[in-house]
Amino acid sequence: MQPVLADSVRLTGDGVLILDRRQFPFERDWVLCRTAEEVARAIEDMVTQSSGPYFAVLYGMVLKARTLEALPFDQARAQLGETARLLENTRRTNNALRKATEVVLEAVDAAQDVTHALRGAEEGDRRYRAKSQALGEHTATLLPDKATVLTHCWADLYLTETVRAAQAQGKTLRFFCTETRPYLQGARLTAETLIEMGVDTTLITDGMGAAVLQSGEVDALVTAADRVTMDGHVVNKVGTLGLAVAAHAFGVPFHAQVQAPDLLAPTTAQVEIEYRDGAEVLQVLGRPSATPRVKGHYPAFDVTPPRFVTDVVTDRGVYRAGELDKYYEGEQR
Repeated sequence: MQPVLADSVRLTGDGVLILDRRQFPFERDWVLCRTAEEVARAIEDMVTQSSGPYFAVLYGMVLKARTLEALPFDQARAQLGETARLLENTRRTNNALRKATEVVLEAVDAAQDVTHALRGAEEGDRRYRAKSQALGEHTATLLPDKATVLTHCWADLYLTETVRAAQAQGKTLRFFCTETRPYLQGARLTAETLIEMGVDTTLITDGMGAAVLQSGEVDALVTAADRVTMDGHVVNKVGTLGLAVAAHAFGVPFHAQVQAPDLLAPTTAQVEIEYRDGAEVLQVLGRPSATPRVKGHYPAFDVTPPRFVTDVVTDRGVYRAGELDKYYEGEQR
């Protein structure tokens, strides 16, 4: 069965349909974005999360291109480039959005025709799914049969492809999922997806991770990464750092997944950490969890130093955090 989140962004004749992950799985509502600007707003408002924004950006670029077809190419290309910057800036820590705009612009530039934006988006979609499948296969190889995996805010294709690959290898996995405050992505997205795939899944609060790692029940900590720098720092949903440190303390390997380390980020100095409105931590699923008299603080991501990272799993294989240059061996920089 295809998990719902694996196909949660769809291009239609009317616009881009995006599954509202803020309500999933209790409600399965779709938000129709008719313009690229509406797609950008949906990403900023957390309508879609995890790898959802990547696909939303691909097809948001197509929406903009549709409005430019009557213009001379130079004018159309300039406006499409402005839209690319708008979409990229919706979630600045994750460089996947830049990759989404790049693949669309490459197709447009090669043809000197904005109607080729759709071809670029389809190639970006295909490429992301293929890389996720390869990454999942490499990850599954690292996990022993009957492994218990702890994860944090891990959903979409990296997750589903890892589970599929493990199942194809004849392995049975068991998962502990953190809730992942404040949006509860782990409780609502990760856990629900695992259940859809028939996986034994246990939910814990974010504060329980170290205790579960200490218990000896966990064989591996596995998360996605929003970005991995060339010197091996893993940037991911806030809370990952604490789990990685605890895993290191208790001898549990931490496998971080990313399609590719980022050549534009030699170090963390090139990575902007997104800070969201602190008011978001004062509520859970729309209900207050604290009075408005207190202040909230919400760095959306944290940075795990390479000494706490066992390895980085990419579409091309598994690399130690200190040897990520090998990913690009043989390529022109």
